[in-house]
Amino acid sequence: MVRAAQRSEEVPRTSVWLEDRTRRGGRGGGQPSGLDREKITEVTVRLLDAEGPAGFSMRRLAAELRVTAMSVYWYVDTKDDLLELALDRTFGELTLPDPAGDEDWRDQLRTLAREYRALLVRHPWLSPLAGRFLNIGPNALTFSRVIQQVISRTGLPAHGVTGAISAVFQFVYGYGTIEGHFHARVAATGMTPDAYHRHALSEVKQSPDAGEVIEESTRIMAARGGDTVEEMLERDFAFALDLLVAGIEAMVDRGRD
Repeated sequence: MVRAAQRSEEVPRTSVWLEDRTRRGGRGGGQPSGLDREKITEVTVRLLDAEGPAGFSMRRLAAELRVTAMSVYWYVDTKDDLLELALDRTFGELTLPDPAGDEDWRDQLRTLAREYRALLVRHPWLSPLAGRFLNIGPNALTFSRVIQQVISRTGLPAHGVTGAISAVFQFVYGYGTIEGHFHARVAATGMTPDAYHRHALSEVKQSPDAGEVIEESTRIMAARGGDTVEEMLERDFAFALDLLVAGIEAMVDRGRD
C-alpha cells in the first residue's frame, strides 16, 4: 500500500477522480468489512459540517467510524482525497432544472443560483475547498453541464457563454460564502441573526470614524426594506440576480442589433 507521504513525493496530486477506476470501491483483497467509500464520504461531510476543515483529520474520521485510521487508507490515499469526495457529494444535493424542458431560461437560471447559494450556506466549508480541487466528480460535472445548457439557451453568442456563467456564479459563490460565514459567526455567539445584527450595528456606531458610513448605510437599508436579516439577504440576492439576468438580456439584444 502506497502511503500518503510516499505518494506525494513520487507523483504530483491531480484528482481522486483521475485515479484507476478499479480502486474507487476499495483496494480489493483484505479491506475492512463494513466500510466503503460511500459511507466514509457521508461521515466526512457530517464531520466537516460540525467541525470544519480545521477540526477534520483521518484519525477523527476513523474514531467516528469506529475503525483504525489505517482501515480508511484502504479506500483513499490522503485526506485531500476525502475532502474532494466530500465536496462532490454536496453537489449531489442540488435540485437541478431540466434544460430540455419548457421552463423559461430565466427561471431555470434563478433556480440554479438559489440552489448553489443554499448549498454554500448549508456547508460553509465548501467554498474554501472549491478552488483547491479540479471538481470533476460526477455531481459537479452534472451541475456544470446543466449551467452551460441553460446559459446556451439565453441567445448569447457562444463566445459569451463562459463570461455569463462567471458573472452569475462567481457572484453567487461570493454571496453564499459571505452569508455562510455570517451564519457561522452568529452561531458561535449563541445569538439569533437579528439580535447579532442589531448588536453589531450598535457597536460599530461607537466608532467616530464609522458614523457617517453607518448613517448612510442605515438610510439605504431602510429604503431596501426587510424586517429581518433573512428578508434583507433575500431581497439583496434577488435584486442582484435580476440585474444579472437583465444584463444577459441586454447583451443578447445588443448582439441582434
